[in-house]
Amino acid sequence: MDPRLDTDALLRFALAEDLGEAGDVTSAFALGGRGRRGHGRILAKAHGWLSGVALAVRVFELVDPSIEMVVHKGDGEEVVPKDLVLEMTGPAASLLEAERTALNVMQQWSGVASLTAQFVAKTEGTKARIVDTRKTPPCWRAQAKAAVLHGGGMNHRIGLYDQVLLKENHFATAEGTHREVVENVKAEAPDGMVIIAEAQNLEEAQQIADGGADVILLDNFTVDQLRDAVLAFERHPRRRDLELEASGGVNLGTVAAIARTGVDRISVGALTHSAPALDLSMLLDIDP
Repeated sequence: MDPRLDTDALLRFALAEDLGEAGDVTSAFALGGRGRRGHGRILAKAHGWLSGVALAVRVFELVDPSIEMVVHKGDGEEVVPKDLVLEMTGPAASLLEAERTALNVMQQWSGVASLTAQFVAKTEGTKARIVDTRKTPPCWRAQAKAAVLHGGGMNHRIGLYDQVLLKENHFATAEGTHREVVENVKAEAPDGMVIIAEAQNLEEAQQIADGGADVILLDNFTVDQLRDAVLAFERHPRRRDLELEASGGVNLGTVAAIARTGVDRISVGALTHSAPALDLSMLLDIDP
């Protein structure tokens, strides 16, 4: 099985990290076994967008298949404080064993979705799309990128294997001009594989376009430089086949101005490496 798709294995590791060999000793000592039948509710405590709800459901299933669940708010949905997201009914000890791992995955990925939604809102009225990067927690990239989609963003390449991304270090170590390197790569790459190349200035960007790249990554361009690049490429014969991407120095304070320059997409590493968790909590009582 492809390890990138084996989400159950990752969730089992997360549960094993929490339960160890002894299990939930607090619940065992306090409840004297599995305890009475409990009723749990996961509630939103802040405004945001959800991601990881399906993962949380799977956590409860892995801990105890007898747990019954009702999903009130799913992945990609907006929540406000006090919104009911998920209800669970089952042995109290089982609910408590699953609680932290389920909340962890929901809070982390909902945080990514929520931050993405904030960036997307800042670009409203422009054509710019918010895209992610490979700056993701190890082994959780698929879910990190799913969370970006749940927040209204778009995915960049998934890994090193699915698209070409020529960066400064590639151009520094490969032979030839920027145009020649792009042309050589295009000749070697499978038909249809997207070729992205990073430019440090407008001259490099024009060479990259002439070489046949699909996306030009305008790295650390100022807002004025981005605007000049967009205007310059309006006259380029390949403009309809090209996307211009802004990268570097992008935050919630700068993204609106960047979007207004006319770029097609804006990549933001912070979406997946710096998103604060969305505040969620679980309340537990006895099933009436």
